[in-house]
Amino acid sequence: MRVFVTGAGGQLGYDVLNELQKRGMEAVGSDIGDKAGDPSCRYIKLDITDCEAVGSAIDDIKPDAVIHCAAWTAVDAAEDEDNRAAVFAVNSAGTENIAKACKKAGCKMLYISTDYVFDGQGTEPWQPDCKDYKPLNVYGESKLAGERAVVDNLDKYFIVRIAWVFGKNGKNFIKTMLNAGKKYPEVRVVNDQIGTPTYTYDLARLLVDMVKTDKYGCYHATNEGGYISWYDFTCEIFAQAGIEARVIPVTTEEYGLSKAARPFNSRLDKSKLKECGFEAMPDWRDALKRYLKEIGVQ
Repeated sequence: MRVFVTGAGGQLGYDVLNELQKRGMEAVGSDIGDKAGDPSCRYIKLDITDCEAVGSAIDDIKPDAVIHCAAWTAVDAAEDEDNRAAVFAVNSAGTENIAKACKKAGCKMLYISTDYVFDGQGTEPWQPDCKDYKPLNVYGESKLAGERAVVDNLDKYFIVRIAWVFGKNGKNFIKTMLNAGKKYPEVRVVNDQIGTPTYTYDLARLLVDMVKTDKYGCYHATNEGGYISWYDFTCEIFAQAGIEARVIPVTTEEYGLSKAARPFNSRLDKSKLKECGFEAMPDWRDALKRYLKEIGVQ
């Protein structure tokens, strides 16, 4: 099976390529920049906002499936009026370019989306087939537009919504907290935004399992271990990393530093994965332990 992975330079794309190669599958990666570091598979430089270039790339590669990880993920920067067009060009139009090329090639497409397509209100976990979309920010709006582009153009698609992502190859919340905990005696962290972390190493395994099937549709995927706050997550990060800084819980209003509105309720119901025969991802505490070891903290 030949799989084309966009966003190969990011946290998730990097791990997806490694997982494909580990299983002996043919992998081709792409990103907007030059290739940097491993994995050692075929790589092409590609701007997904260039419709003609996307079509040519997929015509040339002839993949059986495309795992579309490329995205604008700078949530606060997306709120700047000067960036809005660029955000939609990547997350909406870029995704549509991939979807149309997949349709022409007759191949599967797996699109990575986000809990941000919902309004984050209430306390009930969001169902994968829920259509009550009310994104709170530009990033969420653009990712929802990407979802619609996939659904409108394809029958053979997977949409996988994730949340609170961390991985080796890029910036993330854990790295930010580790740096803050070493630098300051106290760290303020919000305790009224609830969700579950997602380790890209574990997610990559699930995505490769999924793309080998024809169990198409929308899914939610995070690690197991229940729903927690960012405050809870930070306490566990510091405990496992041996950091003695004090963690102070605050409300989102008290924290008050973000340009983009964040969802309070990022609980994602993952039961559809089990119903469709996919193996659940490990507990987030175990994932954190393995991740800290991977980045040399433990």
